[in-house]
Amino acid sequence: MSGRPRAVALLAALVAFGALLVPAAHAAPAPSAAAPRTAVLDGVRLRQTRARLPHDPRLRRALADLTARADAWLDQGPWTVVDKPRPAPGGDVHDYLSQAPYWWPTTAPTADNPWGCPYVQRDGQRNPEVDSGTDRQDAEKVFDATYDLSLAWYYTGRRSYAEKAGQILRTWFLDPATRMNPELDHAQFIPCKYDGRAIGIIDFSQSYTSVLDAQAILATGAPGWTAADRTAMTRWNQDFRDWLEHSDFGRQEGAAANNHGTFYDLQLAALAYATGDTALARRTVLEARAKRIDPQIAADGSQPQELTRTRSWHYSTFDLVAYTRLAAIGRHVGVNLWGYAGPEGQGLFKAVDYLLPAATGAAAWPHPELEFHRYAATDVVHAAADAGDPLAEAAVPKLQAPPGGDLWALRPAAEQLDSIAG
Repeated sequence: MSGRPRAVALLAALVAFGALLVPAAHAAPAPSAAAPRTAVLDGVRLRQTRARLPHDPRLRRALADLTARADAWLDQGPWTVVDKPRPAPGGDVHDYLSQAPYWWPTTAPTADNPWGCPYVQRDGQRNPEVDSGTDRQDAEKVFDATYDLSLAWYYTGRRSYAEKAGQILRTWFLDPATRMNPELDHAQFIPCKYDGRAIGIIDFSQSYTSVLDAQAILATGAPGWTAADRTAMTRWNQDFRDWLEHSDFGRQEGAAANNHGTFYDLQLAALAYATGDTALARRTVLEARAKRIDPQIAADGSQPQELTRTRSWHYSTFDLVAYTRLAAIGRHVGVNLWGYAGPEGQGLFKAVDYLLPAATGAAAWPHPELEFHRYAATDVVHAAADAGDPLAEAAVPKLQAPPGGDLWALRPAAEQLDSIAG
């Protein structure tokens, strides 16, 4: 190519990228120069990444994937718990309601038995009725949308992203007519059996930490996200933190021996950090060493409780999402969870390394798995590589990108990348 066509092409690319970053019709005041006080994400790293965007083609490609997600949310929602066809047991429309995903009716519904009770468990097999009539699907949209939109605003400055994120948060959490009560007394109910279960806390613990980080990002100057919004959201988070720490359901979930316990610690530590209780956050991360890592991770890096599941690959990667995010919170409160080794040498590096043959495609996963997705491990391998694991670092180029692209460079905190939950 001659010099002139190459110069013209370069100019066109720069103009296009400029439009992606700050379209004139949607431009807003830039985020504050101060790093976001995020709980899981590293705010300083986010700020550094934003500064490198104009000069890094890899980051620009990731940004195109991120903004595609954010654009898709602009004409969806907002969502609210008061929209479900029937309220949770007890009758308060502001109470969150979800249904246990792996429990199925045993008979056809009748007028006298409209649910088809009794229900029986089929581990790993998701009952499609749980995705209608309750709040579970809408809550997940709230979590995903606010995270994508807030990050997209932070990197582009587009007002519409910030305003949409604020609208979604206010509708679900703050507006008196539509807000959710800050508790999970009716999560993962089983028809004709339980009005709610402690195990249902995982509906929030698996993703609500992303919402906390979205709030911290918006607090750096997002248009439409006011001081009153920030204050009200902090109050909601404090009330939810207190319920999580002191309720019977919260104590039961905190005592869980598998991924439920790990995710409980993650959510409690993140809420504590976000609401200013750094002592509780630090204590939660510190206690996870003997309370979680020692009994949950074997000397070879396997996770025995997760390997008993019909979705052993999913749950092994899923549990490590919680661990790697908890380790990220530890960074803020002076605890190096990555550096911990239990009495048999068990630790997070070994747990990630145990996944590497299957994560890179070098070997088949040798345990039961109803629906194997290699990309489910991509984020946790990234996290281990960033934390200094040479085996994970060598594996990164061999990872499979998840649907929608690998966004690690823009949001370096592990997410659950495959769809099953529960």
